Amino acid sequence: MRIAQIRHLLLPALLCGLALTGCGGRETRVEAGDRDQILHWGNGAEPQELDPHIVTGMPENYIIIALLEGLVLKDPTTLEPIPGVAEKWEISDDGLVYTFHLRANARWSNGDPVTAQDFSWSWWRALQPSLGNLYAYMYFPIKNAEAYATGKLKDFDQVGIKVLDEQTLRVTLANSTPYFLQLLDHYSMFPVHRPTLEKYGDPTQRGSTWTRAGHFVGNGPFVLKQWELNKIVVVEKSPTYWDAAKVKLHAIHYYPVENVSTEERMFRAGQLHITGSVPPDKIAVYRKDAPQFLRVEPYLGNYFYRFNTRLPQLADPRVRRALAMSIDRQQIVDHVTKGGQLPAYAFTPPDTLGYTAPPGFAYDPEGARALLAAAGYPNGTGFPPTELLYNTSESHRKLAVAIQQMWKRELNIEITLNNQDWKVYLDSVNNGNYQIARGGWIGDYVDPNSFLDMWVTDGGNNRTGWSDPRYDDLVMRLAPAAPSREQRYALFREAEARLMEAMPVIPIFYSSRNYLVQPSVHGLPPNLLGYPLFKQIYLEAAR
Repeated sequence: MRIAQIRHLLLPALLCGLALTGCGGRETRVEAGDRDQILHWGNGAEPQELDPHIVTGMPENYIIIALLEGLVLKDPTTLEPIPGVAEKWEISDDGLVYTFHLRANARWSNGDPVTAQDFSWSWWRALQPSLGNLYAYMYFPIKNAEAYATGKLKDFDQVGIKVLDEQTLRVTLANSTPYFLQLLDHYSMFPVHRPTLEKYGDPTQRGSTWTRAGHFVGNGPFVLKQWELNKIVVVEKSPTYWDAAKVKLHAIHYYPVENVSTEERMFRAGQLHITGSVPPDKIAVYRKDAPQFLRVEPYLGNYFYRFNTRLPQLADPRVRRALAMSIDRQQIVDHVTKGGQLPAYAFTPPDTLGYTAPPGFAYDPEGARALLAAAGYPNGTGFPPTELLYNTSESHRKLAVAIQQMWKRELNIEITLNNQDWKVYLDSVNNGNYQIARGGWIGDYVDPNSFLDMWVTDGGNNRTGWSDPRYDDLVMRLAPAAPSREQRYALFREAEARLMEAMPVIPIFYSSRNYLVQPSVHGLPPNLLGYPLFKQIYLEAAR
């Protein structure tokens, strides 16, 4: 269907469904939400879990940051650290020692005080190998945290985490880490309520029911009231939160809608205040006919494909580079994604806090065919059928089809497509049960390290089987110890060049954030991480 035809069908719905009045007389979910301060949020997928030391995705993030709070928060406009559970902190002159002073009025949702010991115990838990925390490496800037997490050190007292008293926590780093405060607002470093976890099983094992509605005890601005699988997650304002007087929303309803077209229809029908994305074919329609609802914003992220490098046909880096070099990224961003994305020829987005990596490859079908032939597959002969896995989404499917066709046309190889829902897809990738798999990454903080430390040997988010001792040394040891930003970035560029030469992942494009927002939503400024501070959001319809 042409854009003009879509616009002809869409415009009446925009004028009716989004005006919320005068089109049938029935109160919409959004209109009721505006009156009652209930935010209806399109969450994209059913959350894998709500345990901050287990999950890895954005659908989980948006719920967990409403239920739990770390030592610091981020200012949603500047992304600079602001006080959270810690009302203040001091940093030593050498940048190695952080002393956090917790609020005397910080409370768990059951009324218990939030203490320094809660953070120390929670961080101990997050580093237990039996838990399988894929984000354990976020703790590695802390002195001896990596040695403890990998079993080289058995005594947790040797880790740089010390409780000085009930409201004072001291953290000692291995090296000065300029982004350390930003790490503390990531859900992987949030505290959990020890008595609740111990009540529902072994805190160092997965599968506990402590995260279910009626069990969950959090310390954030909202409490978990309802979780119906594949239907809705409901959180309500917490009366025990230290800053409850400033929380204007009474509740947030999260809807796990994987189909982006369905989500957009819900928005038009007045069922959602905010969507997770926009169907690519409708971006131009909204831009022309209803720009007041459309947001197109820079996003510190990328879209890529992972290789399972343990498989024979994908173990050779020449094959992986051939697959990378035969993708026409400009055609993809112009004709498939159509949302302001940029072609990616390195992994880290350009100008990430002043860091830009040189291109690691180029679109070169002829060179790709030569590499594939050198690897033993001239004109694709003998290359075994290979599967590309993605989580259920129309956008992921369209992109996968386009790349499947490019690989067939340029390399004469057969790629089959397989989609799985979010939870199953995560299990498949985490367990190595894939051949090629879709991936996406939004920076956890504004620093190139957030993109490069993913690929260290056995890193929780690596999951490719790829390993390079020199890469590990550059990212984990040499760069953190570099005496200046310029020297640190030079080490990162060397590491990224090695990553792109080996190509365990194919960068495809750098992200932009395209989504829909009702005009009644206030307190949601754009930022590079798509970070919402829910306690600052409120609803007020135009009068």
